[in-house]
Amino acid sequence: MSAVTVFWGLVGLGGIVYAVVVIRRLRMQTVYQPVFEDWLFHVVLPLVTYAMLAGSAYVAHSHARLALFLVGAAALLLFVGIHNAWDAVTYHVFNKTGEQPKAERGC
Repeated sequence: MSAVTVFWGLVGLGGIVYAVVVIRRLRMQTVYQPVFEDWLFHVVLPLVTYAMLAGSAYVAHSHARLALFLVGAAALLLFVGIHNAWDAVTYHVFNKTGEQPKAERGC
């Protein structure tokens, strides 16, 4: 189990570093003012998830069952990335084409 815990610990630490990069990018950009949902789905939830993953690697040898449940919960929470990707794609599509979604057009 040592090799696996090292791997998921490194993934967790790498994710934390990436979340810090995202925080810096959100603060530096001036085109769009991030709202609560942006901070929640692009920063808070991924950061908590990667911290859970790193923490589960830390406790894996003393509490293996808990660690595996934390890894499972982290895997489920990482589906937040699907929301992030969908949000980014729809933003760019409607900005590039100049169209508005049907709900905003009043249809």
